[in-house]
Amino acid sequence: MKHLVDELLDVARSTPDVVALRWFGGRDGGRVREEVTFGGLAERVERTAAGLRAQGMEPGDRVLFSIRPRPEGVVLCLAVLRAGGAVVFVDPGSTPELFAARIAAARPRWAATEALLYAASSGPLRGVARSRGLLLPDYGRLPVRHLYTGRWLPGVPRGAHRVARLGRAVPGAARASGEVAEADREALVVFTSGTTSDPKAVVHTARTLGGMLDLFAQVGDLKPGQRAHTDQMFLGLPAIIAGGTWEIPAKAPKDAPEAFARGVAGADSSFLVPADVTALLDVLEAEGDTGRAASAAGPAVLAVGAAPVTVALLERGRRVLPGTRWLAVYGATEILPAAVTDADEKIAAAAAGDLVGRPLGGIGVRIDAAARDAEDPGDPGDPGDPTDSGDPDDEREVGELVLTGPSLMAGYLADLDAGRARAVEHRTGDLAYQDAEGRIVLVGRNRDMIIRGTVNIYPGLFEPRLRELPGVADAVLVGVPVPDGDERVVLVVTAAGGTRDADAAPVVRAGTALARAVADQVAQVLDHGALPDLVVEATHVPVAGRSRKPDRRALVSLVSPLTGTVRA
Repeated sequence: MKHLVDELLDVARSTPDVVALRWFGGRDGGRVREEVTFGGLAERVERTAAGLRAQGMEPGDRVLFSIRPRPEGVVLCLAVLRAGGAVVFVDPGSTPELFAARIAAARPRWAATEALLYAASSGPLRGVARSRGLLLPDYGRLPVRHLYTGRWLPGVPRGAHRVARLGRAVPGAARASGEVAEADREALVVFTSGTTSDPKAVVHTARTLGGMLDLFAQVGDLKPGQRAHTDQMFLGLPAIIAGGTWEIPAKAPKDAPEAFARGVAGADSSFLVPADVTALLDVLEAEGDTGRAASAAGPAVLAVGAAPVTVALLERGRRVLPGTRWLAVYGATEILPAAVTDADEKIAAAAAGDLVGRPLGGIGVRIDAAARDAEDPGDPGDPGDPTDSGDPDDEREVGELVLTGPSLMAGYLADLDAGRARAVEHRTGDLAYQDAEGRIVLVGRNRDMIIRGTVNIYPGLFEPRLRELPGVADAVLVGVPVPDGDERVVLVVTAAGGTRDADAAPVVRAGTALARAVADQVAQVLDHGALPDLVVEATHVPVAGRSRKPDRRALVSLVSPLTGTVRA
């Protein structure tokens, strides 16, 4: 399998003058700030990779990467891979303790950061960031080699190298020491969840990353000459490898939805998370209401993923942008993407569950019926069982969805660093079945994971720490679904020393003294991605099953009215 950077270089040789990257800027986000042709992109990647090697980067080096999508960041990302390094994504907004634990686990040798982030984390803007609730780690003090993008600002550590200047002094064609990058070498590390004692990160090689990009090319049916307007690398990179133009918006869609709406109009494809779709549709509907837009225009294809995609969201999208083909993409960081369906099929499906579509080419599917409720089988005939269709003649096999394919991760960071074998499959934790057409239908979860935005939250990792807070006897995190497919995170606590009527239904209340006290303290014990949207106090936690575990479904029904979202 050819390395993804080599694929890009092949495109550059055949179409050197075609625009590969187009970055928008300006006050309204409508001005083209920079364009880079395929020839220019290939030359910058090669020279930057050579500059990295000249500065001491070695194959296998990990690079902590905190740069937003824009041409300079895309060049550096590809150059790191070209030089044999691995890009490590760590959320700088996590708690200082969790950030430190993730850095310790990843052991990066380099940090690539925007000059502005250096200034906000250790320079004169640190106070401004703190006043806005941003407790950023001190990037400048990390014991690594430093790279920065943008103009120098106070806070950029002494000796840091500006990315734009790397490789300028390297003579000739400046190939990265003439070495061919290995497809099975580590290329991408993404932290997905975990605690300070057990941070969890997914590792992809250049081969599996290339497999991921090939699958995304299937999703968007990408072709030469097309425009992909997105801030997501997973659609932008396959677009340029296919010979198209990746248009990069000035800001993330959620931060500037009006600008994104203008930019994405008429594009061939785009990719958004559900929350960004909601922001886009809000803008388009508001413009229609005020008469500023006679008819809304969107891209030819809009893929939605990285979180559950609901029928309600697709129905709204189809109503606002009827000329756009809406796609729902299913997958996980461990294997992405895995399946796809279009809005018409998902909405029309008469399935007892959530249709996520047909597996993409190369994706293997296995339904492990033995894993269903293996930990707690519950009570036979439980009317609340989401896998029970109610039809005695229904012989479908329901079990945990297990996936394999070209984009399957190499494994988890801790496992690989400990010398354990690479992953051979991914157990999704989703309960599913395949219908007669081979489509995957989800009917529930075998785990308690909550999905908010693009963050996976595993309650079991955080609840023990929450139960140690003063005055708390029990603590349970639940996710309450909202129409756009996202979930609101609610923390339910009970008071230490409280009494309960065993026969009475639980009563939940918001705004109690305990709920307010806990809300003031959660930031000290939780990753910011897991912070609850609401803290409530319950008289007691309902339990279910033979093991008497917390009945999370019952809690969701109890707290839904308090969040303003009533579960259907």
